[in-house]
Amino acid sequence: MKKIFYKAILIIVLALGACTDNFEEINTQPYQIDGESLQQDFNNVGAFYPDMLYNLFGHQVEHNLVHDSFIRHLATPTPFVGGVNNTTYYLRWNTFWDRIYSNVMATGRQVIKLAEEDDYDVFAAWARLIMITGTSRLTAYHGPLIYSDYGSSNQIIEYDSEEVLYTTWFRELDEILAVFEANKDYTGMTTFDATYGGDVTKWIKFTNSLRLRLAMRLVNIKPELAQTQGEKALKDAGGLIIANADNMYISLYGNTFNPATICFSWNDTRMSATMESVLVGYKDKRIEKYFEPVTNVSLVADHVDWPYKGIRNGAYLVAKDDHTNFSTINKNFKSVNRRRLFAACETHFLVAEAALRGWGNTGEVKTNYENAIRTSFVEWGADGVDEYLNDSTSLPLDYNDPVYDGDINDFTNRIMVTVKWDDAAINEVKLEKIMTQKWISGYMNTVETWVDHRRTDYPKLPFNYQNDSSSDWGIIANDDFLRRMTFVDGERNNNPLGVADASTKLGGSDEIGTRLWWDVPGSNF
Repeated sequence: MKKIFYKAILIIVLALGACTDNFEEINTQPYQIDGESLQQDFNNVGAFYPDMLYNLFGHQVEHNLVHDSFIRHLATPTPFVGGVNNTTYYLRWNTFWDRIYSNVMATGRQVIKLAEEDDYDVFAAWARLIMITGTSRLTAYHGPLIYSDYGSSNQIIEYDSEEVLYTTWFRELDEILAVFEANKDYTGMTTFDATYGGDVTKWIKFTNSLRLRLAMRLVNIKPELAQTQGEKALKDAGGLIIANADNMYISLYGNTFNPATICFSWNDTRMSATMESVLVGYKDKRIEKYFEPVTNVSLVADHVDWPYKGIRNGAYLVAKDDHTNFSTINKNFKSVNRRRLFAACETHFLVAEAALRGWGNTGEVKTNYENAIRTSFVEWGADGVDEYLNDSTSLPLDYNDPVYDGDINDFTNRIMVTVKWDDAAINEVKLEKIMTQKWISGYMNTVETWVDHRRTDYPKLPFNYQNDSSSDWGIIANDDFLRRMTFVDGERNNNPLGVADASTKLGGSDEIGTRLWWDVPGSNF
């Protein structure tokens, strides 16, 4: 009955619309079903949280064919739109904006209004935290966003610059944390919280961890602000997500795991060639938890003991069937009922980088680096971590596409750091080790992995084989990567002056090669 109730509520939420084309004030509240039953046990506000949480992740054209490919975790065998599409740097799909504004921002705004009317402070803070989580993921796509002006009825809806966004989020995280800390024993969220069962103390850990994540994004553009906010998270008494038991998972609420649908039902995603290069080269046993081996050993003639084969990202593709017999994701993903949004290993990697940068409350870089890798191995149930951490010789492999003759889709590995920690290395090499291992551990949650790669240029991933960028969306050099997604057509058509203003705040043209605010070229130190 609960599932049916949620579905009915979600249909009503979708009917609210509040997408990018319409930010005017909604004067009616059709989701307030008559009767006292909705107000019992906080149902009048709580029933909307599953939809907000579920939509923090996108689907095929929002995640899989965007940053899953840009960051080289998964690749497609399918030559969509004649083989010229997002994965080859020509934009065909750009829809995560609509998901976040329709299902997170619109719903969250109305829920906060209801919660504040009934003095449900914790629910209001929880909704605000989810909205920050969603928009902090969305800004990684576009840069400036509509946030402070969201819900305005003005003719021009203004975007916040990235600097304003982060400053606002840090202030709001302070406010959220104060509410949570004053209500640690609150139980009202329990029925609606499939992540932590209503445990406010665990949401405190997520709040601190999110602050640390956002702070680290800014190290090359606002190092003092980054350190101040990062150390605030590191020293907060509420703690961070440092144990896998505290990982933040988003329930699928009875839905199939999206990558499993894309992989097994549609045959549109496979292991990437870069994952093959790195995981096989490093002899990383997480590979068997991530992917399925191939049955045709001729595909892996150069490493038959590690029978995994991936597709190059930005590949030249003739026919879909050419590569569908390459490694799928692990079949166990067919039956998962939740998806990881923040894991303990990420915290340990963040603390390792913070220690490398000299922040307080961090400990030794090496200890944090190794703890991060160990935590990831435990999370995935992989063995061999001690041997892995002591490997000072193995490197990722060069890649050969066995389907096509010649050097089509082949690449030479660019990653020259080994796994074993080296205290004598320079900071750039140490950071490259941290970011390469963090890249591996970010599997199936690639928004932040995409951020990390752009802000540090690590790991040294292969470039696209096929680069179809053009003046339509912006040109990417053959030795560079797509840097952002453009502002969406709905905004260009319905809020053109707002988009024009946003472009000035972006600091460059509204193109895929324009760097975001925190994406600063040059040295990391």
